[in-house]
Amino acid sequence: MNMASRVETKRFLASASQQGGSPFEEVLKNVDWPEQFPFKDEDFQRFDESPDTVFYETPRFVTHIDDPAIAALTKYYSKVFPPSNTPGVSLLDLCSSWVSHFPKGYKQERVVGMGMNEEELKRNPVLTEYVVQDLNEDPKLPFEDNSFDVITNVVSVDYLNKPIDVFKEMCRILKPGGLAIMSFSNRCFFTKAISIWTSTGDADHAMIVGSYFHYAGGYEPPQAVDISPNPGRSDPMYIVYSRKVKTA
Repeated sequence: MNMASRVETKRFLASASQQGGSPFEEVLKNVDWPEQFPFKDEDFQRFDESPDTVFYETPRFVTHIDDPAIAALTKYYSKVFPPSNTPGVSLLDLCSSWVSHFPKGYKQERVVGMGMNEEELKRNPVLTEYVVQDLNEDPKLPFEDNSFDVITNVVSVDYLNKPIDVFKEMCRILKPGGLAIMSFSNRCFFTKAISIWTSTGDADHAMIVGSYFHYAGGYEPPQAVDISPNPGRSDPMYIVYSRKVKTA
């Protein structure tokens, strides 16, 4: 990213965060969004631009956040997910792997995982089906309009280099009123995360993800939630979520 673009991007993030207030959960309140998407192409470059298919070719049967953070996310899901075994409910876990951190025993007739490694997806016990796809090469989601009640994404939103395209697709396939939950921490594969993410902090990350919802269109105003279980002692855990606007 050139210096001028970096300064312009950080100026927006600083002014937007001040408008919302300093605590994480306040940064997306009353944001005066610019008319145009404020980030540049350079913001979505990565240190390692080699094919993601190569990077994710080897399965990683590990978790990328610690146990307290996982427990906090699972608890959050238990509060906002539709009840288990609700007829007609479908979920999509975007950028999924061998584990989705859903509540223990949670089931729906359709739970789809989309990820980069087939061996990991095969091992995920909550999935009823899966799709292997690189969203950075093809952000088009292979699902019908108004298909899903909930879309989740765990510690992976920072790798998307075409986020507006992906968020538009998410909106298309969500049912009216459907919920999209983006969760993230401060851990990542640094070389594969977009530059605007690795050069900014947690509150900025909320603003970045919130901007994806806002500029994709079709969503209610995004909201930020801090579910960090033990601040300063375990991995932080943050949520930015929104719902697809209900049609009249």
